[in-house]
Amino acid sequence: MRVLLVEDEKPLAAALGKIFEKNKILVDVVNDGIEGKLFSENDVYDVIILDIMLPGMSGLEILRSIREAGKNVPILLLTAKDDTKDKVNGLNMGADDYLVKPFVTEELIARVRALGRRPWEVYQDNVIHYANISLNINTGELFVDAVLNKLTAKEAQLLEMFIRNPGMTISKEQILDRIWGIESMAMENSVEIYVHYLRKKLDKSQAYIKTIRGLGYVLKEKENVEP
Repeated sequence: MRVLLVEDEKPLAAALGKIFEKNKILVDVVNDGIEGKLFSENDVYDVIILDIMLPGMSGLEILRSIREAGKNVPILLLTAKDDTKDKVNGLNMGADDYLVKPFVTEELIARVRALGRRPWEVYQDNVIHYANISLNINTGELFVDAVLNKLTAKEAQLLEMFIRNPGMTISKEQILDRIWGIESMAMENSVEIYVHYLRKKLDKSQAYIKTIRGLGYVLKEKENVEP
């Protein structure tokens, strides 16, 4: 699991970063709202944690920008104020959960893990959808309309990553870190090979993996692909 923590109290942020790492959760820690927004736009996370009161840009403003961009990443808000208005505003804007400071770190870890298990959209039987494709993330079964294709574990993980981040450019490095692991010796050509495999299996679908030269790949609908 990979988490973005945006918290301006540096001692708290540093302490939480170490606790996440101890619990085998990868974490990027930033201390102001503007940088937090940039991180949220340019990387892929399983959960984003936003303090509401931040310099530069508030957590609620970052939340709004994420949702307006169409990203469904789970978001947990942190607030020093036990204020019903803050909670209601955040939840109405698309936050998935909130936690009031001070909090017990075990509760934060539990909530983050629960959010990380929550799908980016409501679905049944562990099936996620994009365009006219459906992927069972447990079995690796890919349906293009009603036609079944069986994916390998790596193919299924890669397609799930694309479906969870539609329209977002994902770099080869991000794919390697997420699917092969940070300590893996796999090279970028491994990503190219599996993208090739996926493209063949998506050939008759409305989904298309487009190469963004020098940046990575993006999942699009064919009708939206530029000539």
